[in-house]
Amino acid sequence: MLTIIHGSDTALSRKYFFDEKQKFQDAVLLDADQVNLTDLTQLFQGGGLFGETKYLFIEQLLSKKKKSTELTEILSYLEKHASEHTIILWEGKDLEQSTLKTIKNANIKAFKLPQTLFQLLDALQPGSGKILIKLFHQTIQNSEPEMVFFMLIRQIRILLALSDNANPIDEVKRIQPWQKSKLESQAKRFDPTHLRDLYNKLFQLEIRQKTGSLSIPLVSAIDFFFLEV
Repeated sequence: MLTIIHGSDTALSRKYFFDEKQKFQDAVLLDADQVNLTDLTQLFQGGGLFGETKYLFIEQLLSKKKKSTELTEILSYLEKHASEHTIILWEGKDLEQSTLKTIKNANIKAFKLPQTLFQLLDALQPGSGKILIKLFHQTIQNSEPEMVFFMLIRQIRILLALSDNANPIDEVKRIQPWQKSKLESQAKRFDPTHLRDLYNKLFQLEIRQKTGSLSIPLVSAIDFFFLEV
């Protein structure tokens, strides 16, 4: 079977990808840069470096190879062997339907960020702690707290940049005009000093989480953060 895992919730989709891999002791994991027809032939025919296996996991094949003759040939080869082997592709983003339609008979597993996450980000404003905590706990019923934390950091960073036009960042440059206008209105609800303080708190929280020095669970730390918004 050929399975394609994709979606905006990369934390959850990647967890699912590796959980599936752990089910097979002889699974082969490849990055897209390592994939070519010669090695795939050796893999499925049981010869060469890899030996015999029926479980192949590939990361970012569609994203890194882009549309090309090589990608078309690789996908055709994988589809040809999908009835005999387990082949799972992971993509760290939402794939367009036009891309998915070109791959026949694939099992599509989509991991979308919940709508409550976007409601949470839109609700960020001074004094909104209670509603933010409510939306946060609704969101983590279907998404990893780490993904929410990442999106929260990104949102505050964008709001801070919009409140200080002298320091534009790449994320702001990529925002659509309608979305930028909405974010600018949100940024105006904050005092720039308060936004900077919130961003610094998130930065320190991120360091403690990564270094293992966070004294309370991440979910609790985010709850306390929202009370300070």
